[in-house]
Amino acid sequence: MPLFERGESDGAKITVEFEGGLSWMAHPEEDGQRSSHAIRTADGVWLLDPIDAPNVEERIASLGDVAGVAVLSCYHARDAEAFARRHDVPVSYPTWMSRIGDLVDAPTDQYTFSPAGEFRVLTCRPFPGWEEVFWYHGPSGTLVVPDSLGTIDSFCVGDERLGLELLRRLQPPTQLAGLDPERILVGHGPGVTDHAGSALREALDGARWTFPAALRENGVQSARSIFAAMRP
Repeated sequence: MPLFERGESDGAKITVEFEGGLSWMAHPEEDGQRSSHAIRTADGVWLLDPIDAPNVEERIASLGDVAGVAVLSCYHARDAEAFARRHDVPVSYPTWMSRIGDLVDAPTDQYTFSPAGEFRVLTCRPFPGWEEVFWYHGPSGTLVVPDSLGTIDSFCVGDERLGLELLRRLQPPTQLAGLDPERILVGHGPGVTDHAGSALREALDGARWTFPAALRENGVQSARSIFAAMRP
């Protein structure tokens, strides 16, 4: 299977459902297992890193009207433009995030702190060329992490339920250490909905000492993922 399927989706797989939100994979067969998310707020539904699929709009509609589309990583422009035009809303991303403005031909809203009142946005720029934001939705206890954390094999070692991307094990996202989310939605793989807070703590606490094992097991796949993600 390809790492990232660039063609049209045959239908999305819903991987997480909760009161006021869901996650889906538009191409569940791909190795990279890119995930997209919808979270309902008092102002409407926010779509995070969305990828289009034939059955997605009806699931989004069941949550309410779309209030905004947000890109959380400089490599996750994905189908943000299509969703924004369809719902007549701008594409939101941080003022400092590169690439997105060149990849999205739609109205944009570049924010400094947060484009939506119910979300706490945490900045993450650990290395040159790595730019992402973590969105935490307090009312539902939902943490969304696009790239630093994941649940696919190339992120995890041993019995980890939630793993750090290989390079992030050297510089883990310590700004997440004080959070105790009810669920964690990631950009690659199904979300963590069972004891998410403990999974997060274990991932952060074991980051550096698990690096050698992660390099041995996932080094080649991680390099392959980075090069593939650089494509539009």
